[in-house]
Amino acid sequence: MLGRIVKGIAGFYYVNTGSSSVYECKAKGIFRKDNIKPLVGDDVEIEIIDDEKGVGNIIKILPRRNQLVRPPVANVDQAVILFAIVKPDPNYNILDKFLIQMRRNKLPVVICFNKQDIATKEEQQELMDAYEKCGYEVIFISVHEGAGIDTLCEKLKGKTSVIAGPSGVGKSSLLNRLHPEAEMETGELSKKIHRGKNTTRHSEMFFIPSLSDEEEKTYIFDTPGFTSLALKDVTPEDLPLFYPEFEPYEPSCRFGGCSHIAEPDCGVKEALEKGEISRVRYDNYKIIYEELKNMKPNYR
Repeated sequence: MLGRIVKGIAGFYYVNTGSSSVYECKAKGIFRKDNIKPLVGDDVEIEIIDDEKGVGNIIKILPRRNQLVRPPVANVDQAVILFAIVKPDPNYNILDKFLIQMRRNKLPVVICFNKQDIATKEEQQELMDAYEKCGYEVIFISVHEGAGIDTLCEKLKGKTSVIAGPSGVGKSSLLNRLHPEAEMETGELSKKIHRGKNTTRHSEMFFIPSLSDEEEKTYIFDTPGFTSLALKDVTPEDLPLFYPEFEPYEPSCRFGGCSHIAEPDCGVKEALEKGEISRVRYDNYKIIYEELKNMKPNYR
């Protein structure tokens, strides 16, 4: 029987084989032998051990279209990076690291800023100037009041989206608005595995029936919140590649491989002084560049 892993906790994988059929499965030992770990989002083949109790084994993982390391999920169409405009103020360091990670994985990104109802127009415009002008799609919403939710739903429809962001920005509240049954489903599962639910501590995938039809299924990954995010396998020399707004100005740099930090006659810094590149983004680029330089001995 074919299905999709919608949750994984403590070696148990919950496989959805239809709109309401979920089996609690263990992975066959061959996966451990081959150092393969099933991921939420994997399409799998399972064997049924007890149909009445809903228990089975995963016997095959179908080929993945892609996978992320953090959050550890597979077969994603796009990422929705969720931050609050205020309370808490956006941490640009974490936001840009999320964007770098998704760009490395060639995933389209929608940046979604919540709490529009308590933010000023100036605060929203600063974020729009920083991120929309460098090629990212930016949506402002209020989960509390429902503003912007229809626009977001259009972006989610017919796709498998991972919602990622730091703690306290409203991910669980957004999921409950998009899929009110999610809290009930999670509560029932918590009873089954004898775990309470206070905050999201694992990745979980939800089918969103209100945004689906027979041809286009909509899934959303709910993922743990992050307070920090380390970039692995990115060198300081590679970092400019993850800032797409730099590219048009790099041919004007005097030196090949310009870091856009201390070199003279730098096209990127000239564009910065003219207001053509966001000061917020550039200042954060310098911070991340220094972090990567300090980590350099650990690379490769």
